[in-house]
Amino acid sequence: MKICFNQATTLENSNLVKDLDLCEKHGYDLIEIRTMDKLKEYLETHTIEELAEYFKTHHIKPYAFNALVFFNNRDAAGYKEIKEELQYMCEVGQKIGCKNIVVVPLVTTKKFTLTQIKESAVKVLNELADIAKPYGIRLGIEFVGHPECTINTFGQAYDVVKAVNRDNVGVVLDCFHFHAMGSRMEDLKKADAAKIFNVHIDDTEDFPIGLLRDDDRLWPGEGAIDLDGIFSTLKEIGYSDMVSVELFRPEYYTWEAEKAIKVGKEKTEAVINKYF
Repeated sequence: MKICFNQATTLENSNLVKDLDLCEKHGYDLIEIRTMDKLKEYLETHTIEELAEYFKTHHIKPYAFNALVFFNNRDAAGYKEIKEELQYMCEVGQKIGCKNIVVVPLVTTKKFTLTQIKESAVKVLNELADIAKPYGIRLGIEFVGHPECTINTFGQAYDVVKAVNRDNVGVVLDCFHFHAMGSRMEDLKKADAAKIFNVHIDDTEDFPIGLLRDDDRLWPGEGAIDLDGIFSTLKEIGYSDMVSVELFRPEYYTWEAEKAIKVGKEKTEAVINKYF
């Protein structure tokens, strides 16, 4: 199984150049690039061509752009922005060899019925998949384990993926989000591993369902998430592609970036090496 680094883990104490060099040094295979901030920052002093050349000449490779946010249940203007952003991501992805884009459902206090959410998600994802297909790019729905997110469990996200039924549309399984809204292991056991495009590894403090937020995340193996259950199930259903360490903990942002990157890999390996 390949090990990936998600730039959220060093969001406040690093940049893309530093993350790439440190991840290369510590043996990561892949990186998830944050398009909303870290890529924009990089392009202030570098070019896409320079980034493409880096990946050609180093071991580490781009895995996903993170993220195209709030894709469903939008008004016309919001949906137009989503399509334009996706088009840009696809063009950049093709140049640097990035084949995946994480897509995040709408987070809102506005109330939508489950039917409205699913109908919008299926319609929009079919249209976005049409844009991404010529570039050879896949879209992974990252359900978010907050009550305010319109798609907040693995089962709900997987149901949308099945309804879309496109080769380039799958699900992102974030262990924190899986735990945070009580996603069911039975749903994961019934899933097609080929529809799981990305796995985010993390852990969390033991707060109740519905109260957890991103800054409650901990290094893998240090918290309350049943990581053994998740990864043994992934092995059982035939998933063995990649795992990406992704945390947003303020405490870890006070560390030197190299320490966080090194510890993240060590903690990830300690969990997954039991199964892969």
